[in-house]
Parts: sequence; structure tokens; C-alpha cells
Amino acid sequence: MNRTPAGMRIQIGFFGRANVGKSSLVNWIAGQQVSIVSPVPGTTTDVVEKAIELLPLGPVTLLDTGGLDDASVLASKRIERTRRVFDRADIAVLVLEADVWTAFEDEVVAEAARRGLPVVPVINKSDVRHPSGNYLARLAVHGPVPVVSAVSFADRDHHLADIKEALIRALPPDRLQAPTLVGDLVPPGRLCVLVVPIDLQAPKGRLILPQAQVLRDLLDSDAAGLVVKEREYAALLDRLRDPPALVVCDSQVVMKVVADTPPTVPLTTFSILFARFKGDLAEMVRGARAIERLRDGDRVLVAEACSHHALEDDIGRVKIPRWLRQYTGLDLRIDVACGRDYPADLPDYRLIIHCGGCMLTRREMLNRLNRAGERRTPITNYGICIAYLQGVLDRALSPFPGLREL
Repeated sequence: MNRTPAGMRIQIGFFGRANVGKSSLVNWIAGQQVSIVSPVPGTTTDVVEKAIELLPLGPVTLLDTGGLDDASVLASKRIERTRRVFDRADIAVLVLEADVWTAFEDEVVAEAARRGLPVVPVINKSDVRHPSGNYLARLAVHGPVPVVSAVSFADRDHHLADIKEALIRALPPDRLQAPTLVGDLVPPGRLCVLVVPIDLQAPKGRLILPQAQVLRDLLDSDAAGLVVKEREYAALLDRLRDPPALVVCDSQVVMKVVADTPPTVPLTTFSILFARFKGDLAEMVRGARAIERLRDGDRVLVAEACSHHALEDDIGRVKIPRWLRQYTGLDLRIDVACGRDYPADLPDYRLIIHCGGCMLTRREMLNRLNRAGERRTPITNYGICIAYLQGVLDRALSPFPGLREL
């Protein structure tokens, strides 16, 4: 893994009216042509993403959106795409023109406030007009407001520093500090064993993202990671002088790993770690109990955050539906949602089974949990569901004793 995962990057959404200079500002910050720039309103037809290193913030993703006042033929679709960015963004940059404030700016501020999203106003087009003192005073509630010209690179570093400072000031502390996956579970100097099957689902030549992230997190926490396949795992344990502080396995081999692991050694799965890292582990453990309340004909949503070509024994499309029907003995209607095509208005699902969400930000995952909560739809994730169906969820929650009673 040689790039920071998208879900770990600070997501910066750029919002504003059509032709206010959002794309020009994104290009100016990135220092390269990311978005097409044109004086024609509605040029940005979809959300444009650019991953960059914006020091001292670190890895970020710039999200260039269409104008909220777009009046073109495709306006409604563009505006809907723009609104979805509120679900993923960690912070909203409201791009303004000097001395202009309309109902559309009010709409951005209100939408951000509903979601607890900090707003950083940036006044663009200073080469055309400078803001008045009264206008700047109106925006003072947000702190000092950067004033820039996205078509001028004179003093760019100075003006870019103003934008960075405003972003750092507005971002919540938990987004500026790197969270931990296993650093609080494995003490420095101790060993964590990762059990990683290599099957049809395993990508050639590399580990999947959750496995790579756990390894990096162990190194960041001054702990050690040892990777082994499930067939060699038991023999490896016998050769260790001291038992590992933690065992983490792929959900698909959890039964075998449980059988091979001494009961005194804490054990969990990658997917359960990500339920805690990206969302609300307790809520997803509660959600698994809804499996017992399913009835014939009930609708179940399997949600995957990434899009990929499904192979013969795909975990989300084949294995989990098969195990769920075998466990319940029911004729269930199971739908699959991929990538960011998560239903905006959830129909009458009786259960949502979500992937680990390694491609999503924590804010996105929490928004999906909140949406399910608003509809009172139970939600769990792949690892919790699989461990529950195979009768080992209590064992897979052993690193989290406060949750086992659930």
C-alpha cells in the first residue's frame, strides 16, 4: 500500500453557486488541472475528486461539486450529486464572490449545520472585486476569511497558507489526529497475528486494504504483526514462545481460527475492527439480533462500499445470502447496493448488512448508520453477521468485553 486510503483522507467539499469559481479554486489549491474550467455555468457535471498531500493537514481529498443554483437541463441530477457530498465531507468550503450572499449560500450553511459539518468561507475572484468591510464583518463568525484569486499565482503560498489555517481551525480534533485500529488492543512490543486466506477473492500480488491498514497501524503503535494463512496458523502458534496479544482473522475463516486459538487469547476479525473504526460497533452488534426476527419475504440490503466484478463465490452477493438463508430457513428478498449507490431513502428493509467500509470515511459510515436509525432499520456488518450466523460472535468480541453482553 503506497497511498493513503481514500477513507483515511480528510474530505474537503467545495460548495457554492454555479460559476463562482469552485473548480478554479480546486485547481489552484492542487496546483494542477483537476477540473475543467469554463465561464459557462454548469461546466462541472459530476463530483470531481483529487487526492493530494496538503501539509500540514496531510492527505486530503478535494471534492469539486456542481453549483447549487444550476439551471441547466441536467440541473436536478447535478444538484443531487452535490448534496451527496455533504454525507462524505469532513468540512465544507463555501466559495463566495465579494459582497454577494444569496439564498443558495444560506442553503449550504443550513445543510452543513444539520449535519454538524464545519464551514470555511473563501472569497474568490479578488482580481475582479475586493470584499467590503461590512461583508467581512458578516462572515467574522467563521474566523478570518481567506480572500484569493484562483486565476493568479502571485503570493499563492501566502494565500494558500490562509486557507490551510482556516481549515485546521475549523476541523474537529478527531479528524486532525489519526485514529487507531488496533493500537489500543496490542501493547508496544507485543505481537498480533493476522490470519489471511489466499483464495479467489484475494487480489494478485497484494493484501486487501483492511489487512494492509492493520499492519501499518501495528507499526505506528510500536507493535509487531505476523501474517499467516489459515492452514499454517495452528502450527505457527505452537512455535511461538509467548501467546500473541491479539489474533485478527478474515471473517470467512473465523470458525477455523476460533477452533485453533486458545480461549485465553483475544480474537476478532478485520471486519469487526472496521465496525469500531468507521462506525458504531455496539449498534452493529445490536443489529445482528434482528436476524432472529426475520420472516418469509422480508427484504434485506447487502451494502458494499466498493464496486468490483463479482467472482463465483463473492462474499456479499453469494456467501452471506446463502448463509443467511441456511441459518433462518426463510425465503428472503436480498438486494445489493454497491459503491456510493446507497439508497437515499431506505425502503422497508428489515435488516442492512454493510461491508467493513474501508473505502468510506467515518463520517460517511456514521451517516449511513444514522439514516438506518431514522428508519428504525437494524444494521450490522459482514464480520459481525458471519460470526453470528456461525455461532462464534461472542468469541470474536473477546477484545471488547463491554460488548459481549449484547
